[in-house]
Amino acid sequence: MDLKIERVDWLFLSMCFLVGIIAEEAFFRNQIGISYIIFIVVFYTIVLYKFRSYPFSHQRFGYLVLIAIWILAICYFLYDTALFYMLNIIVIPALVIFQLVLVTSPQKKEWNNLRFLFSAARRLFEGIGYSAIFTKHIASLFKKRTNKKHYDIWIKIIIGIAISIPILFIILNLLISADSQFERLINNIPNLFNIKAEYVFRFIIILIYTFTFFGFMEVLSRKNIDHVQKEVKPIAMDGIITITMLVLLDIVYILFVAIQFKYFFNGSLDEGYTYAEYARRGFFELLFVTLINLSVTTGVINFTKHIDGFLKQTMRIALTVLVLSSGVLLVSAFMRLTMYENAYGFTFTRVLAHSFMIFLMVIFAYTLIKIWLEKLSLFHFYFIASLVYYVGLNIVNIDNFVVERNIERFELTEKIDVHYLNSLSATGILGLIEIYEKNPNVPELEYLLKVRKTEIDNLKDVSWQSKNLTRNKAYKKLSELDFK
Repeated sequence: MDLKIERVDWLFLSMCFLVGIIAEEAFFRNQIGISYIIFIVVFYTIVLYKFRSYPFSHQRFGYLVLIAIWILAICYFLYDTALFYMLNIIVIPALVIFQLVLVTSPQKKEWNNLRFLFSAARRLFEGIGYSAIFTKHIASLFKKRTNKKHYDIWIKIIIGIAISIPILFIILNLLISADSQFERLINNIPNLFNIKAEYVFRFIIILIYTFTFFGFMEVLSRKNIDHVQKEVKPIAMDGIITITMLVLLDIVYILFVAIQFKYFFNGSLDEGYTYAEYARRGFFELLFVTLINLSVTTGVINFTKHIDGFLKQTMRIALTVLVLSSGVLLVSAFMRLTMYENAYGFTFTRVLAHSFMIFLMVIFAYTLIKIWLEKLSLFHFYFIASLVYYVGLNIVNIDNFVVERNIERFELTEKIDVHYLNSLSATGILGLIEIYEKNPNVPELEYLLKVRKTEIDNLKDVSWQSKNLTRNKAYKKLSELDFK
């Protein structure tokens, strides 16, 4: 690649270096909090500067993804949910890459297929490759400007150091054994190197971020020309084979639902099963629905394109039966989990499973419409629905919902699992404090709060990166709590 480095490139590289410093400060110093949204603000400021005269495409959908990114980043400041804390470390960068590739791609390029996702990943690797070529080019310029004699001297010095290392290792061990003062001096040297090693490590991280941002945006800012690709023959499923498979599946489902319909919806436990076993069986059905039925349905829709007449209508009917059967299984699993919650209370996992079943019902409803209206795009809807669902989960604060439902259940039944609420991080602490203020005699509650308060008292000042509204509120109320 022939590079022509201009002054504007150096300016943009320095801006990327600034973003790299902020990224290292935001993500590698302490627990992430307000630092994520600060990084996103700075990052997109640089992006807008870089693409200030660039004609963006797919703007409406691009703005939707951008809003999702900002909401997920703000949630690091608003809430304290452990699962989404970990997931968003991966989800947000993936959405940023997708969004930037989307708005810088040609208007005619379709994004609602898996090929676009591979294209986005390829652009990222192209950016890393560009940074490598850029770095090599800078090194070659430096070598040209360096006196060859001096260059050879430095090479010889490095070789001499490498040869001396094994000899020094033997000599130092002998001298350390001979003199205790010398041993203390040598043992103190690593302490000095530890400080320097930290700065070296931080600088390496900054450089990685810098050149990743620089290369990626440099590649995106260039004309995005789609290379002419060879026509790939699409995978096609034979109509008769597909219909035979669907009919067999439908027969199994019809028999299964018909025989166990009363068992599904009678609202009572089957003889010999506990609540836990009953609920787990429902989850296996849910897993079966998601991994088998949805996969089969979408596969048939996508890979059976050239079927007409009677075969086409038969296939539509068979797919409809499959989707409706899946809906029955989902409703069954939903009811089983509801019974389990009524008996044992709410947890984060159970509420998440409930919401996922509702999401699947929406997916299946759209898929049912798609069976009869071929012009609709499955990937388009699946992607947007998944994005809205995931962002919605972050916004509603499931931890808080679980705490409130368990407090309501405690007021009605005086049953509460204080150890589980204690595991819900800052939100759980707030719930435990609320319960303690109403009834301090709950077993083990006071002990758990005292342990938490001791942890807070021993906690050093929270860094600016970790500022979080929920954690701050919990720490404040816990420090003000007066045990009787």
